Amino acid sequence: MIVASVVGARPQFVKASAFSAAVSAHNAAFGREAVRDLLIHSGQHYDADMSGVFFGQLGLPEPAYHLGAGGIAGHGAMTGLMLERLEKVLEEVRPDVVLVYGDTNTTLAAALAASKLNLPVAHVEAGLRSGDRSMPEEINRVVTDHLSSLLFCPTPLAVENLALEGLVAGRGAVSGVYETGDVMYDAALAHAHRGRHAPESLGLAPGEPFALCTVHRQANVESPERLGGIFQALGEIAREMPVVFPLHPRTARLAGEYGLAAAPGVRLAGPVGYFESLGLLRACSLVLTDSGGLQKEAYFFAKPCVTLREETEWRETVASGCNVLAGTDPERIARSARGLLSSRLDFSARHYGDGTAARRILGILLDNHGGREAGRGR
Repeated sequence: MIVASVVGARPQFVKASAFSAAVSAHNAAFGREAVRDLLIHSGQHYDADMSGVFFGQLGLPEPAYHLGAGGIAGHGAMTGLMLERLEKVLEEVRPDVVLVYGDTNTTLAAALAASKLNLPVAHVEAGLRSGDRSMPEEINRVVTDHLSSLLFCPTPLAVENLALEGLVAGRGAVSGVYETGDVMYDAALAHAHRGRHAPESLGLAPGEPFALCTVHRQANVESPERLGGIFQALGEIAREMPVVFPLHPRTARLAGEYGLAAAPGVRLAGPVGYFESLGLLRACSLVLTDSGGLQKEAYFFAKPCVTLREETEWRETVASGCNVLAGTDPERIARSARGLLSSRLDFSARHYGDGTAARRILGILLDNHGGREAGRGR
């Protein structure tokens, strides 16, 4: 069985690494390459800090194809270039199934290219919905789910979302909807012991409480008012504990253009690798983010989270009381942070499976597209 795994952004590298590990274990059990995991990199994230370091740390093989479609301004231009280049690769390879991850432009382009070539699409992290159609990621999720024949849902709520859209068997549509658990939880469990502590350059003393912040969403970074509100809130929180703020390249560039400066106690850093991110996450006392993935990882490691958005696709974290939606209003952010830090929170619910999501996904792919030669025992 040939699986074309299409990736392009940092979270997808983490998700793909969990699937790649499951494929390696399967092939080792059969003593041959029963499953070929063909990695295709769109180039959406392309520099060393945003791409190369993740491949090195996670042990991902070099991509069989690198499309070089990064650095393109505009969603339409980027997605269109990816679609054009992916179509040529998929026509050449003719995989048994095209595996896509998450909700990026890469995800959408791969689902479109495969569908137009009548190749089956399988979507990892299917069924997520924030309810905000102004987010490009929400459009990417919805369209990809409706183009996919296999939908791998990380949570029960994701399955419910697909049922509401008529995509669950019994409601007149796709029968290939599966609750598998979350591949990012697989990766977090596999690599937690490799988490590297906060670098000394940040000036943190061993064991010193600190908050970890990331900001990259288009709606936040392309608005001087919203990004300014976040910077103001971080300055307020930094009066009580240091804030470590690894900057996405676009966030750093736009903050400079807006004339925003970090307050005392806010420790700016460049992008960090996966192991460094895990180390910071495990060591911190609080997370502030507009990232869907980091909200979830905060829950994995029992860290309270303030989400710098008005909605989230990970609603179970909000329902549990461990994640608070605060938008970009400085007072709301600071108040939410203090409230979480003073509360006793319960992280005991296992929303994201048991760490075997990638193995389950591989098993379902084998059942649907593997054939005898790929091996049936799991």
